[in-house]
Amino acid sequence: MSTSAAPPSTTPHPAIKAEFELPEYATNVEGSDPERIPLDKFKLVVVKLVADAWDEDPAKIFQGVDTGKKGADLAVAIPRFKKGKPEEWGQKVVAAFKPNAAISDLKLTGPFLCFTLNKRSFTYHLLRQINLASTAARDNPTSHTLAYGTTDEASGKHMLIDFSSPNIAKPFHAGHLRSTIIGAVISNLHEAFGWRVTRLNYLGDWGTQYGMLSVGFERYGNEEDLVRDPIMHLYKVYVRINQDRQAETDRFNAGEEIDPETTVHALAKKVFKDMEDGEPKAIARWKRFRDLSIEKLKQTYAELNIKFDVYWGESQVAAESMERAIRIVQEKNLVVEDRGALLVDLERYKLEKAIIRKGDGTSIYLTRDLGGAYDKWLKYKFDKHIYVVQAAQTLHFKQAFKTVELMGEEYAGRLEHISFGMVTGMSTRKGTVVFLDDILEEATESMHEQMRSNEAKYAQVEDPETTSKIIGQTAVKIQDLSGKRINDYAFNMKRCTSFEGDFGPFIQYSHVRLCSVQRKNPNVPLASSVEDIDLGILDEPKIHEIISHLGNYPAAVRTAYQFNEPSTLVTWCFRLSHLVGSAWESVKVSGASEEEAKARLFLFVQTREVLASAMRLLSLTPIERM
Repeated sequence: MSTSAAPPSTTPHPAIKAEFELPEYATNVEGSDPERIPLDKFKLVVVKLVADAWDEDPAKIFQGVDTGKKGADLAVAIPRFKKGKPEEWGQKVVAAFKPNAAISDLKLTGPFLCFTLNKRSFTYHLLRQINLASTAARDNPTSHTLAYGTTDEASGKHMLIDFSSPNIAKPFHAGHLRSTIIGAVISNLHEAFGWRVTRLNYLGDWGTQYGMLSVGFERYGNEEDLVRDPIMHLYKVYVRINQDRQAETDRFNAGEEIDPETTVHALAKKVFKDMEDGEPKAIARWKRFRDLSIEKLKQTYAELNIKFDVYWGESQVAAESMERAIRIVQEKNLVVEDRGALLVDLERYKLEKAIIRKGDGTSIYLTRDLGGAYDKWLKYKFDKHIYVVQAAQTLHFKQAFKTVELMGEEYAGRLEHISFGMVTGMSTRKGTVVFLDDILEEATESMHEQMRSNEAKYAQVEDPETTSKIIGQTAVKIQDLSGKRINDYAFNMKRCTSFEGDFGPFIQYSHVRLCSVQRKNPNVPLASSVEDIDLGILDEPKIHEIISHLGNYPAAVRTAYQFNEPSTLVTWCFRLSHLVGSAWESVKVSGASEEEAKARLFLFVQTREVLASAMRLLSLTPIERM
C-alpha cells in the first residue's frame, strides 16, 4: 500500500460560478474532513452558524449535526446542547441565518433546527469531489486512500489481522467463509483509512485432532484416494474415526468394559504427544497432511478473490515462547494445578480457570495463543492485532487477553477479538457440512444458467464462464455479509443466487446497468469535470435522492470501519441500487437533449465509480456485462 500520493486537489476551478462558493465555515474541527467529504463542508457551515449564535465549541456542535432527521437534510436537536426553552435558543440561530450557497432554508421545528441544503451547490461540490477522487485513484492504483470516502488519517499505523484460520486436512466449508469474508472486508476498510495491513492466516494445524486423524488414517486411509483427492479423503477419515470414538463412548455408557489404553481418544493423545516430542514418523505424516491441505486452501482463496500476506499456524509458534508464557504466569502466581494440569486462575475476573498446560505436558490453544502473540509482536510490532473468530470463542479470547495483561506484556491492550455468529446446521464431525467448493460451483452454474436465459445479452459477454463465477462469488459473499455479523444465519443456496430482492446479483446488476449507459450512448461526450455540465438539468427529485445517498457514502464507510460491520456497507449498496433502479426510466440519457444527456451521463458515471469503490471494499469484483 502507498500513502505517498496526495489527495485530489479541491482548489476551486477558476470558472466556478459565484453561486457555488460556500460561505465561511468552521475549520479545524476534530472528526471533520471538508477537503475530502463535501457533506462535511456543508455541515461545518451549520456548525459555524450555530456555534456563533450560542457561543459554543464548534467541535461539540459538529457531533450533533444529524442527517435525515425530521425530514431535513441536516438537523440539530437543541436540547442536546442547551437547557431551558428550545424555542428561545432556536430563534437566536434563526435570527442570524441568511440563505447562502450552502444552506437555502432553516426552520425551527419544535426542539429541532432543520436545515435544507442548497441542492444545486451540493450537487456541484459532491460530483466534483467524486470525479477528482476517482481520477486520482485510477492514476495511483496502489493507493488505498484516494478514492472518494477514504482518508489517510491512520497513516503510519500497522494492523495485523488474523482471519479465516481453517483447520488443515478438512475441506473449506460455509462456516469458514464467515471469518474469511468478514476479515477481508475489515482489512480493506482499515486500508481505506490509511492503515498498513498484514493479513495473516493462522492455520489450525496442531493439536489432539491431528492425532485423531492419524489414528483414523491407520484404520481407514487409502493411498490412492489420498493422492486423487487428499482433502476429501482426509475429511471422510476424520468423520469415520469420530464415529468410532462416539461408538466407544456409547458402549461405555451402556456399561460395557473398555480398555482405556486402546480407545480412539487415548491413541490420539499418544500420537499428539509423539508429535510434540518430534517423533519422526508422527511428524512426517502430519507434515504431509498439512502440505496437501495448504495447496488446496490456496486454490480456494483464489476462487474467493481473497489474499493473505502470511500463512502461519499453531505448529509454528516457538516452543520457547510458550515456555516463556508458562514461566511468567508461574512467577506471577497466576496459576493453580489440577490433576497434573496447569491452569491460569482468572476467577476473580469472572473468566473461570483456563488450562495452559495439560496433564501430560502437551500444549493447548491458550498456550499457543500466548506464545503466538509474543512471536507476532517481536516480528510485526503492530499497533493493533485483530482476531476474526466465531463468537463461541469469546471466553477463550477474554481469557487470553486478560492473561496477556496480567503477564505485563507491552502489547496488552492492542489485541481485539472481532466475533461473528455461526452458519447453523453444520458439523464437521457429523459430516453435515456444506462444502465451499460445492457452494461456489452451484452458485456459478446457477448464475450461468440465468445469464443464458437472455441470449442477446449473453452473446455480448466476453467471458461468460468467468463472469458467472464472479456473480456466483458475489452471491455467496453478500448472503454472508448482509446481516449483522454477530447474528447466526442458515445458509440458503436458493436465496443466495436469487436475482429478485436484496441479494448479491442485484448489486452486480446495478453496476452493469450503470456501465451500460456510457456503452449505449457512444455519441454523448463524457464531461471531464462538473464545470462542463449544466447543473440545472440535475434538479429532479429522483436525482436528488441519488445525490443525497452518494453524499452519505463516507459516513457509511466510516461506520463500517469503526464498528467492523460490513453489513453497513452492504445496506448502503442495496439502497443505491434501488435508487438507480427507481430513476432508470425517468432520468434517461438515450433520447434526451444534448445538454441533458451530457449531464445525466456524468451523474451516472460518478454513481458507478462510487458503487464500484464500495463493492471493492466488500472484496467484490465489479463487472461490466452480465
